[in-house]
Amino acid sequence: MSYAGNGVQAARERAVDRRVKILLVDDTPENLVSLEATLNGLGQELVLANSGREALRHVLNDDFAAILLDVRMPDMDGFETAELIRSRPRSREVPILFLTGYRNEEHLFRGYDLGAVDFLFKPIVPEVLRSKVAVFVELSRGNARLKEQARVLQKAEQRVRSLLEAAPDAMVMCHLDGEVVMVNSRTELLFNCGRDKLMSKNFRTLVPGWGFRLPDAWEDDSDPPAVEPAQQRVELLAFPEGRPPFPVEITFSPLHTEEGVVVTSAIRDISERKRTEEQIRQLNASLEERVLERTEALMRSNEELQQFAYVASHDLQEPLRTVSVYAQLLEARYKGQLQGDADQFISFIVQGAGRMQRLIHDLLDFSRVEARGADFFAQISCDTVLDDAIRNLKSSIEDSGAIVTREGLPVVSGDAIQLTRLFQNLLANSIKYRGEEVPRIHVAAVGGGGEWRFSVTDNGIGIEPQYAEKVFGIFKCLQPRDKRSGNGMGLAICRKIVSRHEGRIWVESELGKGAAFYFTLPRHA
Repeated sequence: MSYAGNGVQAARERAVDRRVKILLVDDTPENLVSLEATLNGLGQELVLANSGREALRHVLNDDFAAILLDVRMPDMDGFETAELIRSRPRSREVPILFLTGYRNEEHLFRGYDLGAVDFLFKPIVPEVLRSKVAVFVELSRGNARLKEQARVLQKAEQRVRSLLEAAPDAMVMCHLDGEVVMVNSRTELLFNCGRDKLMSKNFRTLVPGWGFRLPDAWEDDSDPPAVEPAQQRVELLAFPEGRPPFPVEITFSPLHTEEGVVVTSAIRDISERKRTEEQIRQLNASLEERVLERTEALMRSNEELQQFAYVASHDLQEPLRTVSVYAQLLEARYKGQLQGDADQFISFIVQGAGRMQRLIHDLLDFSRVEARGADFFAQISCDTVLDDAIRNLKSSIEDSGAIVTREGLPVVSGDAIQLTRLFQNLLANSIKYRGEEVPRIHVAAVGGGGEWRFSVTDNGIGIEPQYAEKVFGIFKCLQPRDKRSGNGMGLAICRKIVSRHEGRIWVESELGKGAAFYFTLPRHA
């Protein structure tokens, strides 16, 4: 095949036709015009610069066949400019011709030390200038030809290497009619057929669907491209010698040679992949069915939970209310008249019934948090919901003497009733678990990223760090049952409200040093 030779010849022709760039640097406009007029006859691209700094900008962006550099320039002279040009690897080898009006040996030595290839003394003879620059133009073209040839040869070498025995797939080279030109050892294994026998076959007898459509650009025999990028993969059925057929994946890569177009086919057995895809398809179908069943079961469970909440709010509370009422009547009517511990027992009944009523109410609230749909979401001012929460706790705040301070709070998308309950529970928690000092509670919010981070800090009794997660559980109350302890539902409800609003809630505290409750809410535009 002469693919490499044809490619090198084409590269040589392209390099000859390519115009090169020449950089002219002089701070005097008249000199630049004169240089440009002198070199226009070379037919190359002339780039003008009126200072060293402008010349450096051009060198950063382009490659030049030669640089004509005036020595005497203000701000940055030619020697300083040349030194900076030479310090850059990409432009280190560019020929520099200094232009000067003074014959000074010191200048000459310095210029050659900086890598100058020549000095031209003003006034410059146009013919001499053109002849010298023409030499460097031809040298640049020669270098371009060498680089292009090296690139084409390297590409050809890669093509040849892809056909070696180390190729990971079966490789078959065929003419467009299916006549086999070359195969590798993996092809013999894949089709259970020796190399000699494969070479005598038409490849379509092994893969009946094989075929390659010649690209439109290749139809013109006058100047066909040497190589075409690999075509997309196709999946076909292969028929090996003495074995059942199996699916293969083929990638085509055509080459233009003196003998015509040769198509290299990379062939891969995809039987295992097909089996895996079928298993995945079956698993996905099974998973979808199971998800549907679980979704239906979850919907039924939610409905049952709602029914339970309704029963708890009516059927369970009614007999409990009866017990509570009559226990209170007994306490009021017979207090001090019964013997022994009767008064204490009646008091236990009244307290237990009251605690049970509060627990039922909190359980109902907990179960109904997610029952409120997205229709209840709106743009809510957190300052407003905090005001509502403080109003609801007016009695507790006055009794405890609590001082609530605040910073400006943002507007968020949320459920106003639930956000009010969230602030109310956190404030009530700080008041309830206060220390010996007057309760001081501070509410603030800061924005960061895509969320708001709210904080409710207090100077209460605090929480040991190992219980920082436990306090958010249902029925989790770290204090012994007494008059100020709750039923362990307040913070659990807070977590569920924050979760419904796509946020997080946590606490940072030390025993005896107060607590800081944090929660986040999305920061929507």
